[in-house]
Amino acid sequence: MLIALYERIKASRGILGYAQVSILCDELELDVEALMIELLPVAAKFALPPISKFYVGAIALERTSANSGNLYFGANLEFSDQALGLVVHAEQSAINNAWLNGAKQIDLIAITDAPCGHCRQFMNEMHNADALSINLPHKRTSLRRLLPEDFGPKDLDNHESLFQSTKQALSFSMTISDALCETVCRSYAPYTGNYCAVELETNKGRFVGGYIENAAYNPSLSPLQSALSQIQMSGYKLEEISITNITLVEQEGKKNQLGVVKAVISSLGYEIAIKEVTAYGL
Repeated sequence: MLIALYERIKASRGILGYAQVSILCDELELDVEALMIELLPVAAKFALPPISKFYVGAIALERTSANSGNLYFGANLEFSDQALGLVVHAEQSAINNAWLNGAKQIDLIAITDAPCGHCRQFMNEMHNADALSINLPHKRTSLRRLLPEDFGPKDLDNHESLFQSTKQALSFSMTISDALCETVCRSYAPYTGNYCAVELETNKGRFVGGYIENAAYNPSLSPLQSALSQIQMSGYKLEEISITNITLVEQEGKKNQLGVVKAVISSLGYEIAIKEVTAYGL
């Protein structure tokens, strides 16, 4: 059954909708939180950790009722030939998956292992961080218990938060796809103001990633990390993908992502001219 679920989740790019979740809960006679724990091995199956060999899975829940909701899967992603700072952690992957696919908030996250400090800080950027529950295979806890005396958006006088930020009104120096336009306008960049996103055209379809910043800066997720994580959550290894075109959109006067894109793409063996598009505030 887990193999069949893996294939189903892979086909939907790492998502189980609330209707499917309700059916599974009924079939297995589990509540949604217990179901998430049972599905953690499926989430970990998406992990690509060539450096650590440590497979981590995470599942984020957006509740739609008391015992159902949308489940967004995530797993850790590592790059053999790049700085460790470019690793995508499983919790980041699941939250990124939810955010890119229109979730309004994350009510609970289940993880195969206790979150590291990096991930606790990343989760702290969400508007409901004070109420966020974290379920591990052996215990239930909360972000506040794991991150006391936190440092967050308000400490930098930022009154926005992840999942509750203002959608930007932007124009562009050239025509881009609707998906890329939407992701740029929804990107979360309250500290640098570089509202940006990237679109990768591949032999397996198009994948879009957006920028998610963090008050502590280091846990920020670059647009390229966001997009590559989406490829991973579609069940593809990076070596199975052929990237044919890359479009990077960045804010006028704020650009800071081109170097990251060039370095990672080069390390993956590509020599691709990156199409640079400038976004202008209206």
